Amino acid sequence: MDVLTGSKVFSSLRPLNLSTCTKQDIIDYFNNSYDLNESLFLGLRDESAMYKCPDRLRLPLIFYYGHTAAVYVNKLMLAGLIKERPNLHFETMFETGVDEMSWDDTENYRMGGSYKWPALHEVVEYRRTVRSIILNVIESTKLELPINMESPWWALLMGMEHERIHLETSSVLIRQLPIEMVVRPEGWKYGPTKSDCAVKGNKMVSMSSKHVTLGKPLEFPSYGWDNEYGSYSCKVPSFEASQYLITNAEFYEFVNDGGYQTADLWTEEGWRWVQYRKALHPTFWICDQGCKSGCGGKLANYSHCKINFINSNGHELINEKTKCNHYKLRVMFDLIDMPWDWPVEVNYLEAKAFCKWKGPGYRLPIEAEHHVMRGIQLPTSMGPECDIIFQKEIHANINLHYGSSTPVNLFPPTKAGFYDVFGNVWEWMEDHFNGLSEFHSHFLYDDFSSPCFDGKHNVILGGSWISTGDEASRFARYAFRRHFFQHCGFRLARNPTTEAELPAIFVETDVFVLGSGVQANEVLIDNNTTVHLTESKNLTYNYDTVEKLEGILELEFGFRDCFAAVVVNLCTSYCNYYQVAANSVVHLGTATGRGAFELSKRFNKVLGIESCGRLLDAALKLQNGDEIILKDRKIIKLSDDYTPNRVIFKQLTWVPNEVDSHDLTLVTHLHRVQNPKAWLARLWEITKLEGIVVIASPEREWNKERLKHFLHHRLTCVSNEEVTYQEKDELKSAVVTVWRHQ
Repeated sequence: MDVLTGSKVFSSLRPLNLSTCTKQDIIDYFNNSYDLNESLFLGLRDESAMYKCPDRLRLPLIFYYGHTAAVYVNKLMLAGLIKERPNLHFETMFETGVDEMSWDDTENYRMGGSYKWPALHEVVEYRRTVRSIILNVIESTKLELPINMESPWWALLMGMEHERIHLETSSVLIRQLPIEMVVRPEGWKYGPTKSDCAVKGNKMVSMSSKHVTLGKPLEFPSYGWDNEYGSYSCKVPSFEASQYLITNAEFYEFVNDGGYQTADLWTEEGWRWVQYRKALHPTFWICDQGCKSGCGGKLANYSHCKINFINSNGHELINEKTKCNHYKLRVMFDLIDMPWDWPVEVNYLEAKAFCKWKGPGYRLPIEAEHHVMRGIQLPTSMGPECDIIFQKEIHANINLHYGSSTPVNLFPPTKAGFYDVFGNVWEWMEDHFNGLSEFHSHFLYDDFSSPCFDGKHNVILGGSWISTGDEASRFARYAFRRHFFQHCGFRLARNPTTEAELPAIFVETDVFVLGSGVQANEVLIDNNTTVHLTESKNLTYNYDTVEKLEGILELEFGFRDCFAAVVVNLCTSYCNYYQVAANSVVHLGTATGRGAFELSKRFNKVLGIESCGRLLDAALKLQNGDEIILKDRKIIKLSDDYTPNRVIFKQLTWVPNEVDSHDLTLVTHLHRVQNPKAWLARLWEITKLEGIVVIASPEREWNKERLKHFLHHRLTCVSNEEVTYQEKDELKSAVVTVWRHQ
């Protein structure tokens, strides 16, 4: 495309050593990250492809092209490295993608033709502007080593590693585009379809019991995402696993045996997915049956599967002996003859069905077993050299060594005897995704991992051929929903005995999803296998219980002088005193809505934000005029004193740009959120210059002095007092502070 200019870059630098890197190293790594992502889009034939939805549950490609630049700006603003935004409209539009709950979710409104995306040349210019801003920040910011999580430089590194994640996820989307819409860029090199030796069999390799410890040390001198830190130690009982990833050839036997037509092989979730997608084979396999593509928007009726297997004489090129040649493989920009020795790429649901088809006892590996399969790892005390992505010679298909998968036996095995433990394709694990012990989110990206600690996301490990930077690290832990497509495959595992106790991590916390309720988490391993059930490391999920809901409803609507009512009365006094306009207010931590409804008496527009699904569901029911009956038969109903149509409720896990700015910002939930600093960081930006911020907490630790540590660079405390409120039969005290722009 003429609009997309610039150099084609398809080779990746290694990550930064945060103890020794120079500014030039940082500049080089940033430019490499930025160029890699932009180069990927050079594979689109024309601009129109930018506005297509390759996946019905993902946004058009133009979003992902602009998204990474917008995230840089948003993180640098939070870190205080820049003071002004280049384009707030773009930083709002491109800020947040979609995270569908299920394969049959309704398409996001931004996928339709009515949503107005900007012209490509505008987004190209925006990316150029952001590049210039970042290079200026690097040049002008004092570099103090080592860089760690407390350093403002962490925001820059976060942007770079976030861009590299989207290099991979955008590659999956482009791979799902119609073949007519892509062209292989100059310099893109696919891997060989065969190695020197054919893959013959896939034996199970036995491993004896071992102790392993997962987790990245806090002081390790490379960038890491929040879920990598902490630790988890366990004893892994003896097991066996396939030496290779499951190949296309092996998976073909499952397909040919009617695997996609046999309900008994699938989990309940998996069979519903098969029926919805009408799947007959893996998504990147291409046949001539007109299979459903899974594309969205204007591509909804498109089918990749329209190969002509008839020769010029009208004879079919396939018979029973050559039936396996009925398939081709869609790689990034081409259709190629099926490389049978490459690993198959499937979602978790397909991988589990294959395990069931293979026979009793077969399953996917668990995260701790994957660490055993790596063999003895170099000690972390060695620093970056202990990590595969930092090593001078990398004997694995990672870091864009090739632009595709490779035969499963092309690279040497680990000393434990397993191939492709790192690279080629990611591997699905049985474990639910969860934080390790002492999990802490980072305020710059509070919801990077924790929303996925819901029992609906499974761990993937090892990286793929396009994994670079942190994604290709030994410490990398990522996760996707079970129906999600990625460059991801699997290998088989099983235990030598019929009964086993596996240190697999399964989240038992019930998570309430707004609009859907609670869906029980499944433990999809044989009944004879014992696993480790644990609560989610997401504090919001643990707080959002039925018991907590009942208690808050009773407190908020059962007492006239409850916490929410007392605080809102104070807000009214503060607004009168400081002559604050009554146009709009945002309430962070609106719970079951009493505070928001009280605010509707004074303000024309009330935005109530809550992260807990159960609490917000109750607020919405009350707003709609419904009655809520508690277990003790008490009836909660909204009185006629309020103006509920002035209130808009939103479930948010942070403060995005869409929150806009308001006359009054009220914060009442710091005592119950994962990372309070993340909720405080943008208070100055969502409060109008003439407005005020009121922070109220039932816990005295959120006093003026503590808050000043987070807010002093933008806001000044103008009032600090303790107030009393009623909680059942007790009078309790709360700390309330008022803040204004400096």
